[in-house]
Amino acid sequence: LEAHRIRQRTEYDMEMLKELGFTSGIENYSRILEGRAPGTHPFTLIDYFPDDFVVFVDESHQTVPQLGGMYEGDRSRKQTLIDYGFRLPSALDNRPLRFDEFLGKVNQLVFVSATPGPFELTRSNVISEQLIRPTGIVDPEVELRPTKNQIDDLLNEIRHREEAGERTLITTLTKKMAEDLTDYLLEAGVRARYLHSEINTLDRIGIIRELRLGEYDVLVGVNLLREGLDLPEVSLVAVLDADKEGFLRGKTALIQTTGRAARNTAGKVLLYADKRTEAIIGAMEETNRRREYQIAYNEEHGITPQTIVKGVSDIAELLSLESPHVPSSRRRRGKAQVEGMTGEELEKLVITLEEEMYLAAEELRFEYAAKLRDEIKELRRELMAFAKA
Repeated sequence: LEAHRIRQRTEYDMEMLKELGFTSGIENYSRILEGRAPGTHPFTLIDYFPDDFVVFVDESHQTVPQLGGMYEGDRSRKQTLIDYGFRLPSALDNRPLRFDEFLGKVNQLVFVSATPGPFELTRSNVISEQLIRPTGIVDPEVELRPTKNQIDDLLNEIRHREEAGERTLITTLTKKMAEDLTDYLLEAGVRARYLHSEINTLDRIGIIRELRLGEYDVLVGVNLLREGLDLPEVSLVAVLDADKEGFLRGKTALIQTTGRAARNTAGKVLLYADKRTEAIIGAMEETNRRREYQIAYNEEHGITPQTIVKGVSDIAELLSLESPHVPSSRRRRGKAQVEGMTGEELEKLVITLEEEMYLAAEELRFEYAAKLRDEIKELRRELMAFAKA
């Protein structure tokens, strides 16, 4: 069965290449077409750079493991397809670079991270720390509190932030916890929202923007409140179940989460835990070490810390372009209302939907355009029935 399947697929691909010069299964043949030996890596953008290029790896504690994992993930997926006759063995050679191959092609490498991993620390010839902020802002105080009555204690802290016009970030361990806590806060009169991986990227941007604008005061999340989130309005970060050691509560994760409160002079971090784990101890020690550097620098140069002032980008236009526009026509309000429309009104609705269909097609939103096309067909049938009546 597998032999027949791959033979049929290959013959079809060869015919496509011969007739059209293109086939969707090109990964089966890229190594052969390039004349490479089995097992060799494909050419990449790096091969076209000059000899003296330099690579900056941002958030290296996350990126380095991803560089190592790309090859393994690709091979695992393709090996299953090969075993069952969906791909030729040569498909394995159309792949990402292995980590050692990547390192062999890069002569100058700069890792950038607030929490560098073991690889960066052990392999770097020079390690430079940038701990001093020109704004003078000191890393936030980190306070350890017991889990007993943690929600009531947290609610009290949130009230203080609301009075000061500041925002709060809360991290939980699971999506269910994030949703349940958000519901509880809403019932308590707190303007809160939750953020987790099931919310698409553009909606996440919108939610974060609304937080900065003050449309709500508390954002609850799981693992999305870490790297790259720059929110000067946030003065309190609360970490629930901080002593549950693991990926989300390791030293690196806690330091990154702590950094979300390092844009505001009133920044503070609350770790709710019943025991001091190695991760908590390590994160608190590192944060205190950085605080000492900044405080000493501020005193030496007479610097008064100032909260970062940063504009809120208006991404409304971007969101409207990316999100399918749902027309507010009467057609959308149910078939019963459409049936009550006159023939003239139906014709106007068809014209409106046709214009929207063409616009959606121009914006490459073909699925949405197809839905509109089907609606237009239904309306035309209704128009014909209306005319006959």
